[in-house]
Amino acid sequence: MVPTTCTDSSQPAQGKFISFEGTEGVGKTTLIAGVAKILIEKGIDFIQTREPGGSPFAETLRGLLLDPAVTMTDDSELLLMFSARSDHVATVILPALAQGKWVLCDRFIDSTLAYQGFGRASGDEQVLAKIQILIDNFVPKLPDTTIWLDLPISEGMQRAKNRGTLDRFEQEQIAFFERVYQGFEYCHRQQPKRIQRINASGDMAGVLQKVLTVLDI
Repeated sequence: MVPTTCTDSSQPAQGKFISFEGTEGVGKTTLIAGVAKILIEKGIDFIQTREPGGSPFAETLRGLLLDPAVTMTDDSELLLMFSARSDHVATVILPALAQGKWVLCDRFIDSTLAYQGFGRASGDEQVLAKIQILIDNFVPKLPDTTIWLDLPISEGMQRAKNRGTLDRFEQEQIAFFERVYQGFEYCHRQQPKRIQRINASGDMAGVLQKVLTVLDI
């Protein structure tokens, strides 16, 4: 997925970095599209992007990371995530922010802490410390606001199954996603101001309105 862009040079906007997080099937894609629609209506320049991926190089690594036929060690998975992220940040996110654009990113560092730090490693302190070192060294810009779409795991997994073929992560057992959820709770406790917890149950229009209120648009 090469980032999509909306540009209106007649009304320059202040660049903001917004990430959207959550377990599988929480509705990130739908809500990002809803936010994008509002930004278009307001004439705010923005790009939509995603992780893993977002740049040509990172999209190649995304294919490996999500391929159910590919097996890899936990460390290999973690390093591939950051290799993709390093390129994505340098070639897509930072240039867009420098141009005053909003960046709407489907997943970012909190997914790594949740999936690799908790889903894979059950919150092991050494693994979390390793991830933090990678963040400190390869992520020069954190999101201004992170939207954590909080949805019961069973509901989200049913939505994911309804979409069709499951990727390498979506094929994990429910216990894996229970640990991932604990990871997002951990991230929220660590940075409650940046990470805004949104109840993603119910009508999508209502959830979108909550997100728009948090983002003040």
